Amino acid sequence: MNADAALVRHSRDARLYLFLGLANWFIFLDHIPNNAVSWISLRNFGFSGAGDVFVFIIGYAAALTYAPIMLDRGAIVGTTRVLKRAWQLYAAFIVLFAIYAVSIGDAASRYAAPDIIYQFNMPGLLTDPVRTVAHGLLLQSRALNLDLLQLAVALMACFPFMLWLMLRLPDFALAASVALYLAARQFEWTLSAFPDGSWYLNPFCWQLLFVLGAWCALGGASRLRAQFRSPAWAYLGLAYLILAFAVTIAGRFPALGDAFPAWLHDGLLTNDRANLAPYRILHFVIVALFATRLIPKDWHGLTNPAFRPLIVCGEQALPVFCAGVFLSFAGHFILLTGSGSITQQIMVSLSGIVIMMLVASYVSWSKRQDGHSLAPLGGAPSLGIR
Repeated sequence: MNADAALVRHSRDARLYLFLGLANWFIFLDHIPNNAVSWISLRNFGFSGAGDVFVFIIGYAAALTYAPIMLDRGAIVGTTRVLKRAWQLYAAFIVLFAIYAVSIGDAASRYAAPDIIYQFNMPGLLTDPVRTVAHGLLLQSRALNLDLLQLAVALMACFPFMLWLMLRLPDFALAASVALYLAARQFEWTLSAFPDGSWYLNPFCWQLLFVLGAWCALGGASRLRAQFRSPAWAYLGLAYLILAFAVTIAGRFPALGDAFPAWLHDGLLTNDRANLAPYRILHFVIVALFATRLIPKDWHGLTNPAFRPLIVCGEQALPVFCAGVFLSFAGHFILLTGSGSITQQIMVSLSGIVIMMLVASYVSWSKRQDGHSLAPLGGAPSLGIR
């Protein structure tokens, strides 16, 4: 696998921005409970969801961003750049966690709604606020909706060695990632959280999706697409997507779920998200292959102004994600204290997406004013850059 050639070929793929922006929108919608608009998100059409897309693309983007540095300037310089980005992600998590904790506590006291503290899984704010904040600094928080950013910090911090190995033995690096994934599922390895339990997303399992993204960026994507060109594989993939859709819909409606065989009901309807079930990975890979086949790299729609707001949300993925987490809390609170009608759900969802676009546009504009030009269209999204 020629890493240099792969980096040149994939470095200007604007679809990264498009899919990452869409993932951010879907994550925002999914984070608002009882939101009818969230039915349009990816998780309702199969086993995988927007979080899978998010983790895969940040792994892909990290390889595109830091592999050239490690190849040109050496492993030490490359490692320091990756760790610098991990620190930036950690700082973003801490700021978001602090704002989140203050907002939840204020809303609970101001509107006499203590249940919201438990809904967002932060009971420690009532019983032991100091330890709650301290464990949050140690990435041991179980605050609702912060799991993806917490996971991104851990994955980026551990990425330097994997990138070094992948640039030399890419298939061995991927095999090592698979082995860690299987061992974690077999021996139930995970990281603990405060005050009890474990991470929502097991990093020992989800690292496989991150590493798979990096492997694809360094040439693996071409190999997967070559296999998928066979009509037989395409038909099998389509059949699996149909099965996944049927099982997912059955999981949403218990009456339909009872019509499925017991082995299928117990094995698939539970959809193990925390430990990234194998059928979930397979579903994501097939969706990604179909998506990149239906939307080629030179698709003229990527330059259409109508898609520009979505692409900008992908370019500025980190601030948009952070804004989306806070907006999902605000949206949930509005629906909780308001009528919660379909009309209100639609208004809250659309308003949040508009604000996310405004945040992305402002950050993009601000960077240009500071003299820092954006990465070339299709380069590494800001979640993995600098």
